[in-house]
Amino acid sequence: MSTQREEIAARLRERRELENVPAEEIAEKIMIPYSDYLEYESGAKDIPASVLHNAAHVLGADLTELLTGEAPRMKIFTVTRAGMGVKVERRSDYRYLNLATNFIGRKADVFEVTVPPETETEGAHENAHPGQEFNYLLEGSLRVNIHGNELILRPGDCVYFDATHPHSMQALGGKPARFLALII
Repeated sequence: MSTQREEIAARLRERRELENVPAEEIAEKIMIPYSDYLEYESGAKDIPASVLHNAAHVLGADLTELLTGEAPRMKIFTVTRAGMGVKVERRSDYRYLNLATNFIGRKADVFEVTVPPETETEGAHENAHPGQEFNYLLEGSLRVNIHGNELILRPGDCVYFDATHPHSMQALGGKPARFLALII
């Protein structure tokens, strides 16, 4: 089990207990099965960034606090230098870099996401979560499936969608795909 995953899970559990919110209530509010939530909170299963984002919202916490154990400090602006965002080990197949962790009261979480080429042959993992999502492709080609609709994105293309519908991404052409994802 990943140390980072264990630490994030422990912070999530501690915050929920401090707020005196039952785990069942969190699972219900973020629209995931209770058994999945328990696995996330115990550290037994990787927590999707969207699930962590939504749990933070329900608990009145900042995603940065759950990811790093530190509260954001900036309220006018924050700069994240190239490659210096907070790495999120969400799943072994996607690489996430949170780009705006130090801004207090963010209304969206911004990630640089890299999907390695091997996902093309392994198949995509579907995800659904409350809120909306915006993805802007920076490099590579990406197959995006949203609610049974298949889209092919190339650099400069973007998609905005209702994230409560099942969606997945797959890198194409044997090369990684890199995109910006905003979860709102």
